[in-house]
Amino acid sequence: MFYDPRDLRKEACLLYEIKWGTSHKIWRNSSKNTTKHVELNFIEKFTSERRFCSSISCSIMWFLSWSPCWECSKAIREFLSQRPGVTLVIYVARLYWHMDEQNRQGLRDLINCGVTIQIMRPSEHDHCWRNFVNYPLGKEAHWPRYPPLLMNLYALELHCIILSLPFCLIISRRCQKQLTMFRLTLQNCHYQRIPPHILLCMGLVQLPVTWR
Repeated sequence: MFYDPRDLRKEACLLYEIKWGTSHKIWRNSSKNTTKHVELNFIEKFTSERRFCSSISCSIMWFLSWSPCWECSKAIREFLSQRPGVTLVIYVARLYWHMDEQNRQGLRDLINCGVTIQIMRPSEHDHCWRNFVNYPLGKEAHWPRYPPLLMNLYALELHCIILSLPFCLIISRRCQKQLTMFRLTLQNCHYQRIPPHILLCMGLVQLPVTWR
């Protein structure tokens, strides 16, 4: 449930993988919010338990239920600036308060400093299920199937953030029926600057038809 794009739960979860140097061994673990966000908990745990050697490269992959807020984005940048041998790839299931301009700028700043940020797709959900979940024997292929449309909507909004465009995804919740509503509001700037293949994939534009 932590990674269901339909569920706007307050709690956040982080699954992560760490690989050192040329070793093929991958160290996996998880974290949740405490009094601090999961990103800060990871940074504190990483820096307190590991004596970092700058001559050894380190690749870190995060699977986050929510994208980092602007404050966590700042802390991540500071963490990476002190460790040039560390590379970070972040997969997120949902965008955290994506209409807040500080949060949007925080994600752009992360990308500008070399962090890869992508929306989780079925392959990432499957990966997390197989590597982090203690599933019953024979159920390795039975990971939860989440609606691809919602993944596409979040991916579209992430493109808007990267391109410094206005938000196009509006999320609202009807408390009485616990319904989460997703709605797109595209402006001319979205059609002009978002890559056509992304709009085509979403069904927001059509290929031109030439009649003979």
